[in-house]
Amino acid sequence: MGELFIVAPDREQSGVGASLTLHAPVKVQSIATDGRLGRAAVAAADTPDASAGAETLHPVSAFSVEGTPGDSCILALEKLVGPVDLVVSGINSGSNLGWDLLVSGTVGAAWQGYVRGYPTIAISVGSVTNPRFDGAAALLRLIGQKLAQRPEKEPFLLNVNVPSLAPEQLTGLEVTRPGGRSYGESVREEGTGHQKRYWIARNRPVMADNGAGTDMWAAKNNRISITPLHLNLGHQEQVGRIEGLLDGVAGELLG
Repeated sequence: MGELFIVAPDREQSGVGASLTLHAPVKVQSIATDGRLGRAAVAAADTPDASAGAETLHPVSAFSVEGTPGDSCILALEKLVGPVDLVVSGINSGSNLGWDLLVSGTVGAAWQGYVRGYPTIAISVGSVTNPRFDGAAALLRLIGQKLAQRPEKEPFLLNVNVPSLAPEQLTGLEVTRPGGRSYGESVREEGTGHQKRYWIARNRPVMADNGAGTDMWAAKNNRISITPLHLNLGHQEQVGRIEGLLDGVAGELLG
């Protein structure tokens, strides 16, 4: 049976992506539990209530981090906990679909587990109002059991989105690709002169590229979306076009 460590930010961190605290110390506070510790998993999420809704079958060791989700995962794996069998970022309230991956603190934390060679899961439920965590918790348990049966522990990163529904209301499970842009930003201005301030919000639904096979399509159809991710951001198909754009630039630049 697995045991659990939770290492999570001490405050709301939505939208911080993969940011790290590199120019200031990061404070950590141990949260009292009844003491039994282990090394089966680490949870590092973008909200302090990362373990909300999960069944507490075994005691946990918990740490509160005055930093980002990425900070939390790094501190867990490099100092507070050490080697683990599985890294879980979440369960986050609110979906992380499509281009939201670029700003998601949940996914931002998960990258740190993946680049360190661990099987890693970022997991979210599709609601910020009265979210249901039982379906996501049950899915994590099943995936963990599957992993425990496999002798190899090759690293992977899965972005999982579970509709905020009772398990019996889910219509299926899809292995998906990221959709397009799900939300656009709006800017609200307040104050005047030197007191002027701006509030940025991601509150304009866009839902571009939400066709079959995408994480957005799965969420829209009450299906669990599991999207494998990797770090290759290069756009190979654009190489010829960009070479044409830059034709002659090297000669002019270098004389």
